[in-house]
Amino acid sequence: MHLLSKIKTRRISPEKFFMISVLLVNGGNYVYNLILGRILGPAQFADAAVLVTFLLVLSFLAMTFQLVTAKFSVLLEPASFNSFIVRMYKSGAITGIVFGVLVILFSAQLQSLFNTISSKMFVVFGLGVPFYFIMSVNRGMYQGKKEYKSLSITYQTEMLSRLLITLAILYYLNIQSSIAVAIGILISFLFGLFPFELKNILRKSTIVLKKTEKIEVRNFFILTAFYEFTQIIINNSDILMVKHYFNSFDAGLYASLALIGRVVYFIAWMFVMLLLPTVVSLKKEGKETTSILFKYIGYITAISVIIVMACFVFPETIIALLFGGSYTSMAPLLYKYAIATSLFAISNIFAYYYLSLGKYVPVILSGILGMTQIILIIIFHANLEQVVHMQIIAMLVLLAVQLIYFFKNNMQEQKKYKK
Repeated sequence: MHLLSKIKTRRISPEKFFMISVLLVNGGNYVYNLILGRILGPAQFADAAVLVTFLLVLSFLAMTFQLVTAKFSVLLEPASFNSFIVRMYKSGAITGIVFGVLVILFSAQLQSLFNTISSKMFVVFGLGVPFYFIMSVNRGMYQGKKEYKSLSITYQTEMLSRLLITLAILYYLNIQSSIAVAIGILISFLFGLFPFELKNILRKSTIVLKKTEKIEVRNFFILTAFYEFTQIIINNSDILMVKHYFNSFDAGLYASLALIGRVVYFIAWMFVMLLLPTVVSLKKEGKETTSILFKYIGYITAISVIIVMACFVFPETIIALLFGGSYTSMAPLLYKYAIATSLFAISNIFAYYYLSLGKYVPVILSGILGMTQIILIIIFHANLEQVVHMQIIAMLVLLAVQLIYFFKNNMQEQKKYKK
């Protein structure tokens, strides 16, 4: 399970080691979804896609705790950090319990809203939510301290356990597929906790955070929570709304389209993990940070162009290879969805960059455009093509606004520097 941990990391930098690990983890997650798509077929895969989407929503919610932990792992002194990390673990656990209970209590309503076969899949999923929040705090600590080997292992164990356990349950147990997927997700959260040091929760510190530090943590937490909420809206609302407005077969087809088209975003996420601690460290040392931004923007743009071109030239081949012939009716929309995701991935790098610097305007802009995307889809959803077109429009405007803000902010910074 810890194949990557056996690699001799002396030959490569910790950052490159983590990038390789993330690529493999994302590849494993893709294999997981592709196998589900092939085994279950469009109708049943639509239910599984709802759970996978809930998992993505949960990851964005928990990412608030991870990013806050990562940032202040860099900024706080060791004595203050001890008090901070205990507080974060407790807050994460309480938040996870609250969200988990809500999912369980409203499982019947969720079944009705998303037209799923069973409500039990939401109950099983809700049981795992607290563990995911604790896991995210744990990852944030490793991310901030740049302990990329331990961070990589937590992602490896979560991905591999979910893949293998879900397939084993589907193969050996005669239970509903959506419940099998939910059980696999629940158990993977437990595996994802490792490596985990219990002393981080049990430790006691006589030093408490200063008032200024508490205010800084609170403000960044609120800012990050708001931005992650906009990520949930932009990145997941389309699948959930399609599941609501269209039949299960069409929703399953759309889920396959979204999974392939979002490969750009999942690759961009890898750079976000490296971006935040690097920018925070450079700012702390009084060094310039825009070169790091340009570096990652360049990477994402190049990758986006390659993926969009591949989706444009070989759409049927890609879909047939990944999901099978029953999904190829989505081929004409593949490159268009990839364009929408690419625009979002690039604008996302800008937003996380300014989030690292503690600037809130790009976060508000993302929130506004996220709501705009929902409104556009509510109004225009005559067919799946129209849904994709609405996302392209919203993401194109979002990227344009982020670029305008960047150049305007950069000019203001240069004027201050000259003075």
